[in-house]
Amino acid sequence: MSRTFCNPMLEGADPFVLRHGDKYYLYATNAEDGFRVYSSADFSAWEDCGLCLRAGDAIGKKWFWAPEVMEHDGKFYMVYTAEEHLAIAVSESPTGPFVQTQKKWLSEERAIDGHFFCDDDGTVYLYYVRLRDGNEIYVAELDRDLERLDEAHETFLIRAEAEWECRDCRVTEGPFVLKHGGKYYLTYSANHTRSPDYAVGCAVSRSPRGPFAKAAYNPVLHRNEVANGVGHHSFVRSSKGELICIYHRHFDLHTFRPRLVCADRAEFVPCANGVDVLVIHGPTAAPQRTV
Repeated sequence: MSRTFCNPMLEGADPFVLRHGDKYYLYATNAEDGFRVYSSADFSAWEDCGLCLRAGDAIGKKWFWAPEVMEHDGKFYMVYTAEEHLAIAVSESPTGPFVQTQKKWLSEERAIDGHFFCDDDGTVYLYYVRLRDGNEIYVAELDRDLERLDEAHETFLIRAEAEWECRDCRVTEGPFVLKHGGKYYLTYSANHTRSPDYAVGCAVSRSPRGPFAKAAYNPVLHRNEVANGVGHHSFVRSSKGELICIYHRHFDLHTFRPRLVCADRAEFVPCANGVDVLVIHGPTAAPQRTV
């Protein structure tokens, strides 16, 4: 009998999954003094591998949020938020320890929710949120060593403007970019994370620096009779080639915290205008086949 998994999978928020070798590694906002990492072969069971970044090994003393990890030149780089600033720590392993030899912020100005995107030409971009007039999404290039952010040439991308994005505060956050069909799909969350209407939208561009046009079919992941407060997501390609969306939801339909980690399948559906539509098949609570 084939194995299955079911939402929710774990406690945590702002989840990110890295596939490396024959395992998946899940990072999230899940500890006051750093980040815990979990591993799984197929999403059916997750092993707690302990703290992969500890306060003291890298900059920041509190508010450890939204970790994301990228393998680059044989090492693993974690971009994370602490004290409403961005930083990058490095490890030889996806399970850590992630450390900084020089404890420094990527930017002295407040910013949260960093997301790595490596384009086909090898350029690494960082998408992130500036706390300006609400939460706004920007992008800038990182140098080859992933140590310096080219803030002098950062580009503003989107802010909350649509009705569905402004039901609780003016927030766009949690950026994640997918490249598909020669186009860049910037996905993001809108509304305050405490809101039942916290949801995921999508915007499309021909360039990683925009301009991005928000999709008419937004939001692409939103509340239903199963779950609400769904968002701050990421995507991973499974070993079978399937696109999987990982996101958090509220504890239940009436309670905000603790937030819980979920995963559902996603796909690009061809559209008559030539711009494929991003579809996320969730939120769900029924058993799913493993990835």
